Amino acid sequence: MIKQFEGKTAVLTGAGSGFGLECARIAARKGMNVVLLDIQQDALNAADAEIKALGARTLARRVDVSKSQEVESLAQQVREEFGAPHFVFNNAGVGAGGLIWENSLKDWEWVLGVNLWGVINGVHCFTPMMLEAAKQDPAYEGHIVNTASMAGLLTPPNMGVYNVSKHAVVALTETLYQDLKLVTDQVSASVLCPYFVPTGINRSERNRSADEQAELTASQRIGQAMMDKAVSSGKVTAAEVAQKVFDAIANDQFYVFSHPKALGNVSSRMEAIVGIQNPPDPFAERPEVGVSLKAALRN
Repeated sequence: MIKQFEGKTAVLTGAGSGFGLECARIAARKGMNVVLLDIQQDALNAADAEIKALGARTLARRVDVSKSQEVESLAQQVREEFGAPHFVFNNAGVGAGGLIWENSLKDWEWVLGVNLWGVINGVHCFTPMMLEAAKQDPAYEGHIVNTASMAGLLTPPNMGVYNVSKHAVVALTETLYQDLKLVTDQVSASVLCPYFVPTGINRSERNRSADEQAELTASQRIGQAMMDKAVSSGKVTAAEVAQKVFDAIANDQFYVFSHPKALGNVSSRMEAIVGIQNPPDPFAERPEVGVSLKAALRN
């Protein structure tokens, strides 16, 4: 929980676009120091220039969050420049679809590397620093927000690698929240579970290195087309979601949803688990989508 933001420090991964950039804008307007991390250098440079122009003191670094050494080095730079951060947003993410048995090992390594190991590395490097600051200063306030997805609470077909990565982030963050409550009242955590919001994640392949590339299968191409359509038609903006993140930090709210109405699907899944029933139809509310996907895959 953070009640007063001015003069405090925010560390944001995936800060070159989407939720990361929108949270950076809010942080700057609130008078925070802003640490911007992204793997796409041109987007990072543009974000840094914009946030500086808002009057914030910044530190911008190109970091591959899947690599622990890079995150550890960055964390040391943050400590030296600003001390322990107050808001850590483990937000960098990539998307990948396709039938789960068709995904290559390169797909698994890439998606889990960014979506899961990126969060693990951020939690591992910054949480001890924040707890140390809390012990030294009874007025210290800290909050960690990890970006998961509604796919971390559901199991939509033809996107298994992504689902697995985001379910892991939800479990990690729920446990982090409980662990923090055991040891401190000064540092807390939230998990962000967005649905379809235009952020650029549907084009995350642009940042995939040459040795991580794999030829797309038919199911992946179908999944990409459906994702493009769903994301581009999203009515909730990244800026609106970023404001929800800051509201959650101020109120120590754990679950942050871009589309609360979609929780009916989560409820159906939980009811099936508790009732020891088979997984429910993921397209019950939009059967035409399921019919279209099945026809495309079978043809």
